[in-house]
Amino acid sequence: MARSVSNRRKWTFTIIAWIVALLIFFPILWTVLTSFKTEGAAVAVPPQFLFFHWTTENYAEVWSRSNYVLYFWNSVVISIGSTIIGLVIAIPAAWAMAFSPTKHTKDVLMWMLSTKMMPAVGVLVPIYLIFKNTGLLDTRTGLVIIMTLINLPIIVWMLFTYFKEIPNDILEAARMDGATLGKELLYILTPMAIPGIASTLLLNIILAWNEAFWTLNLTAANAGPLTAFIASFSAPEGLFYAKLSAASTMAIAPILIMGWFSQKQLVRGLTFGAVK
Repeated sequence: MARSVSNRRKWTFTIIAWIVALLIFFPILWTVLTSFKTEGAAVAVPPQFLFFHWTTENYAEVWSRSNYVLYFWNSVVISIGSTIIGLVIAIPAAWAMAFSPTKHTKDVLMWMLSTKMMPAVGVLVPIYLIFKNTGLLDTRTGLVIIMTLINLPIIVWMLFTYFKEIPNDILEAARMDGATLGKELLYILTPMAIPGIASTLLLNIILAWNEAFWTLNLTAANAGPLTAFIASFSAPEGLFYAKLSAASTMAIAPILIMGWFSQKQLVRGLTFGAVK
């Protein structure tokens, strides 16, 4: 009887999990399918799911109308650059708060997290003027800086959580053996926290890759990433859903492929320290 109840519960949770996963995945599937439709089929009522005239003309037109390689390269530079700089700043900060906490450590962490609660539009004008006056407007350097700043609280919080799971006795033993601060960070702490650092790196790349608000407001033609590439297919005369879906598919495909191949590392990092 107990086994029967357990099996029913297992199957119930499995079905619920599949339903939730399909609901989350459906918008991506619909975008991909729409990218292979004609504009008429894309707005047809009732919607055409599989039985429509498949075409690759949207991809050909999107490729010919814009420099996809430039947008892609900008996304790579901005996401990876901001992630590396963020880790360089966040690892020492998280180490200090995890292993040398003060009575204000929690306050500092909460203050950092509170900056993510502020609407981005509230600081758009001053940041826009700063970027304009310093020559950072529509540059990859400017976007690397802004991406680093907006994602830094998340990086510090994640690394702080991972570092707290590492026994302090190991670091104390290293100090007794003569390890300097630099060696402690480089040869002791970092290798032990590789799963957590890797998951933080992957998550930050995804966040930077998908950021749209700042990229659309601080770039024009030179430094626009793939989010700007998608927005460029929103024409004044209306939305061309098939071409917009093709552009969206081309923009999300690289990050989806990266996430698919790195999912084990991401899950491993997110569960790092869950079992001691």
